Amino acid sequence: MTNADRNRLKDKAFQFFGIFCTFIGLAVLAVFLIDILIDGIGRIDWEFLNNLPSRRAHRSGIYTAWIGTLWILLLTTIIAFPLGIGAGVYLEEYGKKSRMATILEINIANLAGVPSIIYGLLGLEIFVRLMALGGSLLAGALTLSLLILPIVIVTTREAIKAVPRSIRDGSFALGASKWQTVWYQVLPASFGGILTGVILALSRAVGEAAPLIVIGALAYVPFAPASPMDEFTVLPIQIFNWISRPQAAFTTNAAAAIIVLLVITFILNGIAVYLRHKWQKRIKW
Repeated sequence: MTNADRNRLKDKAFQFFGIFCTFIGLAVLAVFLIDILIDGIGRIDWEFLNNLPSRRAHRSGIYTAWIGTLWILLLTTIIAFPLGIGAGVYLEEYGKKSRMATILEINIANLAGVPSIIYGLLGLEIFVRLMALGGSLLAGALTLSLLILPIVIVTTREAIKAVPRSIRDGSFALGASKWQTVWYQVLPASFGGILTGVILALSRAVGEAAPLIVIGALAYVPFAPASPMDEFTVLPIQIFNWISRPQAAFTTNAAAAIIVLLVITFILNGIAVYLRHKWQKRIKW
C-alpha cells in the first residue's frame, strides 16, 4: 500500500469518525428534547403564560419571567448593538496596526471565551455596588452587554473584512470621504453579517442565569417589571428555582418553561438565518 492509499484511508476513517461523533451528539440532544417535550408540553397554556409565580405548582406561571426576559433582551440590544458595532468599525477601518492594537485584538477574542460567571462578578462590583443600580433590569442588561460585546465586535470585524477592497476604492475614486465610504458602502454591504452576529449573541445571553444570579436577580418576583430600574427575574432563573424543588409538579413546570425558552432561542436563530440568507441574495459583488 502506497502513502497515497494510506492517506486516503486515514481521510475516510476520520470522515466516518466525524459522522459518528455528530450522530452521537444529535442523538443525545434528541433524547433530551423528547424527554422535555413529553414532560412539559401538556403544561403550556394561556394561564401558564399569564399567571404569576406561586407556591402551588398548578397555579404557578411564567408571566414575570418571560416579561423580564424580553426586557433584558431589549435593553441588552440597545446597549451592546451600537457599542459593539462602533468598536468593530473603528478597529477594522480606523485603527492603526501596532503592537497595542494586536494585543487589544487578542484580548477581545479571548474575552469571548471567558466564563459568564466572571462577567457576573464584574457586573456586581461595577454596576450594582459602584453605580448603585442594585438588582435592577438595567444592571442585568449592562452585565449581559459586557458578556456579548466581544462576540459582537469580532462578528462586526469579520463582516466588514468580507467587503471587497474594490468597493472602498470605487467610493474613494468618486470623491467620498472615509466616513462616507464606511457609512454608505461598507456598513450596508456588511450589515447582514453584523446583524446575524448580534442576534446569535443575544441567543447566548437569553439563556444565561449565572451572571444574573450574581448581580442579585430574584428567583421569585410577584410583579412584572415596568421600568429599567425595577427588580426582575428571567426564564433561566425561574427554571432553576423550579427544578431545585422536590415536588414533581414543579419539575413539570420547569420542563414547560424550558420549552418556552427554547422557542424564543429558535426564533432568534431563525431570524438570524433568514436575515443572512436575505442579505446574501441582495449583495452581489
